[in-house]
Amino acid sequence: MAAPPFFQSGRATAAAPPLFRSGPTIEPGARTAADLHFYEPGKGHGLRHNPFKAIVAPRPIGWISTRSAGGVNNLAPYSFFNAFCEAPPIVGFACASDNRDTLHNVEQTGEFVFNLVTRALAERMNATSASVAPDVDEFTLAGLTPAPSRLIAAPRVAQSPVSFECRRTDVLQLRAADGSPAPAWLVLGEVIGVHLDKALLRDGTYDTAAAQHLARAGGLGDYFWVCADTMMQMKRPG
Repeated sequence: MAAPPFFQSGRATAAAPPLFRSGPTIEPGARTAADLHFYEPGKGHGLRHNPFKAIVAPRPIGWISTRSAGGVNNLAPYSFFNAFCEAPPIVGFACASDNRDTLHNVEQTGEFVFNLVTRALAERMNATSASVAPDVDEFTLAGLTPAPSRLIAAPRVAQSPVSFECRRTDVLQLRAADGSPAPAWLVLGEVIGVHLDKALLRDGTYDTAAAQHLARAGGLGDYFWVCADTMMQMKRPG
């Protein structure tokens, strides 16, 4: 099967190199208790690697840009990111206690930008995941261009084909079932402005496959990317 085109900056170029390995196909069917590995997360998983993030995958990447109250730009990827409401459009990401620069900026300014990570931007997104001091500008670190937003002060990534300007709606510290605080915060924001590359519009419809979204898999270095060969259509019944 021919490799799909590699979309970058509004044009299709040579195919991107593969990022991940293939595995066996699991056939559908009822499974017995003997077929299943059961564990209670609080007591350990009993496996070589914790499967939680590999199961909840692929996950869209929240590439979040902010600006501190002092004017320093920040850019970092978050693997726990998603949309939570369509009207009004609300997106959110979870921030761990050891990576709080973004959270601090959102709490100070009340705004952030989601920038779409595509296959073309994979390596530069990865560069922005480095642990650096709060005064380090990850745009500069990764060779990216901060572009002005329309409605907020936080910049967007000029190289990204889609950006959401967001205003904070909630910041919640997550809790365990027993009520004890978890070392993570859920940041939610309303999308108040959308920047969308016109090259990704087909008859008024956004072409997800053409954009080649990048998504997190389970391992430390595992990713998936969306292309036409892995998409399918299925209508709702009735």
